[in-house]
Amino acid sequence: MIVLGIDPGLSLTGWGIVEALSRDKINAIQYGCIKTTRLVPLIERLHTIHDKLQSVINRYKPEVVAIEELFFLKATKTVASVGQSRGAIVLTVSINKIPLAEYNPRCVKIALTGYGAANKYQIQHMVKTFLRLEKIPKPDDAADALAMAICHINTTTR
Repeated sequence: MIVLGIDPGLSLTGWGIVEALSRDKINAIQYGCIKTTRLVPLIERLHTIHDKLQSVINRYKPEVVAIEELFFLKATKTVASVGQSRGAIVLTVSINKIPLAEYNPRCVKIALTGYGAANKYQIQHMVKTFLRLEKIPKPDDAADALAMAICHINTTTR
């Protein structure tokens, strides 16, 4: 199963492609970030997210997409911008008729570490461990996207 994990954001949208050969054998295929700048109008930023995500989908042909649910304890401005980015992402996934799974941050932490209050470093370390990588993926948004994909695999293949 090929899973595309996404960590939505307006300035940086992290993405990560993993292949699950089994629950215990997950390979990182590729990861990165879609970057937009505040100097560009919102509509163009959302279009950039759509276009670059479409390129990722076309290239890797994921069977499912795992995305972070909106987290409402963050600042209102942050939630609004993430929500706009998330809308562009969900639309792109929908246009491609790919199943979408949504996970909250606590669920991701439990799926990767067994502990719902794990910190960012613990999650990143587990991403590195699960994927047998030499170092923690950078930037953090890409590591978070890979965590999302791993969460989906660990949640659905029990």
